[in-house]
Amino acid sequence: EEWDFADCSRSDTNKWTHGYHRYPAKFIPQIVEKLFDIYITTETAHVADPFYGSGTTIATAISRGYRATGTDINGIAYLITRAKATPIEPDYLSEKVRDFLRRARATVSEQTPSAAKIDKTIPERHAERIDYWFPSQHREELGAILSLIIREEDQRVRTFLLVGFSHILKTCSIWLQRSTKPTRDTDKTPTKPYVALRRHLRQMVRGNRDFYEVVPKHVRSNLEDYLDIRRGDAGHQHVEDESIDLIVTSSPYVTSYEYADLHQLSTIWLDLAADLRTYRENFIGSAYRSEEPAQFRSEIGQSVVERVRENDERTADEIAVFFGDMDRVFDESFRILRPGGRCCFVIGNTTLKGVDILNAQVFAESIQYSGFQLDRVIKRQIPSKTLPQTRDKKTGRFTSASDATSIAYPVEFIVVGRKP
Repeated sequence: EEWDFADCSRSDTNKWTHGYHRYPAKFIPQIVEKLFDIYITTETAHVADPFYGSGTTIATAISRGYRATGTDINGIAYLITRAKATPIEPDYLSEKVRDFLRRARATVSEQTPSAAKIDKTIPERHAERIDYWFPSQHREELGAILSLIIREEDQRVRTFLLVGFSHILKTCSIWLQRSTKPTRDTDKTPTKPYVALRRHLRQMVRGNRDFYEVVPKHVRSNLEDYLDIRRGDAGHQHVEDESIDLIVTSSPYVTSYEYADLHQLSTIWLDLAADLRTYRENFIGSAYRSEEPAQFRSEIGQSVVERVRENDERTADEIAVFFGDMDRVFDESFRILRPGGRCCFVIGNTTLKGVDILNAQVFAESIQYSGFQLDRVIKRQIPSKTLPQTRDKKTGRFTSASDATSIAYPVEFIVVGRKP
């Protein structure tokens, strides 16, 4: 129960900058803080997260004054994490946001003669997809707002505004509000973009103020010495051998390419990919790029894949690719950790095609093939993780509770390895 954090409120889990942006399977900062308390013994620690996602580990490390490094293949993850881990002087940011909202209001107001003439940033190659998701009035207003954001000269403020813009896209579209998969709701009345953005930016400004106060002064004034995140492959970390004290990461799941679908509104508006299919191919475990049968070391994993293959060849291939990709990540984690350092992989088990996918057991076995000693496996209930709890057993995709034929991850595990 000590790992469940069931008594944490939403404001606890969204403290500081952690509420900047919605994110599927976003894990809570309390887990990271507890792992830091247990495994970090120096104030000059260097922490890594090879799948930083929504930036929970990275921002928490910065709040403690640790160096933070990591990767993610997802373009919106990079922006979110960059914004969440960057404390901006609160009064300066407040004034910047006030000025931006003043100009945005004037731009989208019909009374302003210049409104019709204002540039609108609507990525041309994604115009058809944008029209699919957004009513024309909302599209025009979002385009005008985005055009203003792009003109912001302070890169930190621009990233902050882009993350706020990205967060409101689902509310301002006809995406079915409670659905994690791309589903249109033609009866939905989308929120007006300016109204949604004003409300969310004000929350973000408050979060930044709280974050700024906890980040040590020497980190705030030399952030580039402490924060080094990149958009890239988890199997290639940009740090020296044996330079990392602790790895804490919430691993992707077998069908992690779904994240590309879940973030497609941000991807098309911020023009983060030429096309969504190609973008999906880069996500870990994606069978799109698999031509040869994937090789991986876990015997438990082999058994899982064989059982799935009896029902569905393609899904079995996807699982095999995922386990093979994770082997590379475990090997790379071993390379970068110092002797005595720990890697902590947060992962849940699930069911696909009627077969239990024993991710945690596979991870616990696989890290040992990479050279780690299995330190411990922590099991925890996940009352507050932002995660679709149900799946359709036929497709394996996240679904609403009413359509569900399978529970996804009612519990999760923290697989901890120690480098000898």
